[in-house]
Amino acid sequence: MSACVVVTLDGKVHDPDQPLLCADDLAAVRGDGAFETLLVRGGAPCGVELHLARLAVSAAAMDLPVPDADQWRLVIGLAVDEWTRVSAGEGVLRLVLGRGREGGGAPTAYATVGPVHERVARARAEGVSAITLDRGYSVDLAARAPWQLLGAKTLSYATNMAALRYAARQGADEVIYVSSERRVLEGPRSTVVLLRGKTLVTPPPEQGILAGTTVGALFDVAEARGYTCERAPLFPADLIVAESVWLVSSITLAARVVALDGLALGGASRADEMRSMVDIAVETIGDEAPEA
Repeated sequence: MSACVVVTLDGKVHDPDQPLLCADDLAAVRGDGAFETLLVRGGAPCGVELHLARLAVSAAAMDLPVPDADQWRLVIGLAVDEWTRVSAGEGVLRLVLGRGREGGGAPTAYATVGPVHERVARARAEGVSAITLDRGYSVDLAARAPWQLLGAKTLSYATNMAALRYAARQGADEVIYVSSERRVLEGPRSTVVLLRGKTLVTPPPEQGILAGTTVGALFDVAEARGYTCERAPLFPADLIVAESVWLVSSITLAARVVALDGLALGGASRADEMRSMVDIAVETIGDEAPEA
């Protein structure tokens, strides 16, 4: 699925069918860079400020130049305007910040917008089946080895994609990673959230997982509706006995896990409320520019 819109950080709109990167660009040859993905809905990007803040955190962890938020806001606006000229549908806006060419020079920075994959509509409407896979490290690795970049959203996604291909060969749609202690971590492209009555629980970022922008916004909405929201350690057994389990992300939004490791999970009774809260969260939370 190729991008329909490409805009570089200098504000130039590019032909998406023409080459953009040099052959020795470190973003391509080593995955040496950071990125963010935002949903474009109703002609507007969702959660811009939250994603720009997380891009800055990832850049700092990778010793990349601090992203100029105003410059990125301009590029986002241009990219979304270009997208709305060619499509009235939802789009996937991706922000890419790479180290640049191997021989040195300026960082690589650009935004793309393309259509939302067809799997997303199915996941939102029907839910997903998932399997647990060992991620191969302890929950304290992020604190002991910060160079592993466990809390950064890097371009090095080869193992995540391999995990999803493995899941597909097992007849599953998604993956939920677990640590060497069998604690629940995250999905390759989502955050795990379980529902217990009027309580939402997600694993804490301190376990070496990405801090989910959509989950943070969801918790704000849920707390306003009387929910208790927690970031606490979870085990696979907690998912099995929960009222429902969800994979939450910026693009798919809320996908209910209908089966885990071959076991059917319940939770359809509150599904509409959960989806509604995530929709409200992604469309209305986190777009206030920070004060100077």
